[in-house]
Amino acid sequence: MLKLTKKADYGLISLRHLALQGPGRAVSAKELSDNYRIPLPILSKVLQKLARDGFLISEQGTNGGYRLARHASQITALSVIRAIDGPILLTACFTEHGECDQSDSCTVREPLRRVHEGILNLLEGITVSELSTGEAPPAAARGIRAEGLLPVPVLTS
Repeated sequence: MLKLTKKADYGLISLRHLALQGPGRAVSAKELSDNYRIPLPILSKVLQKLARDGFLISEQGTNGGYRLARHASQITALSVIRAIDGPILLTACFTEHGECDQSDSCTVREPLRRVHEGILNLLEGITVSELSTGEAPPAAARGIRAEGLLPVPVLTS
């Protein structure tokens, strides 16, 4: 099964929230944590990673927090997931050393490669702007949990 990690999910949730705030408004990690019921220590690490990788700008001070470093239409789901989780691999065949005992006789390597490329293309085609189209940020009072907020591509057998 292919599944996003919680950290990647939290990163996408945070970027989506920031996109909905409009340009220039900084949001604190605490506000994000409270709105989505995400554990603050984990969220803080995710936000720091996104800031180091150029997705966010961190601002200190009374009105500080995080804001998008560039327009939400320029940030893809794939780039965020890779920044947080590293490469997306469907099977060991698609690693640098993609060989196994079955490589010479494998009948599913090529079909799985096409599936893998399809997933990457799909995630590359989804921007944070598209994730945030037409919806207002959730209120913590509505009891929305972070898990399951974003659709996750899942492959099952």
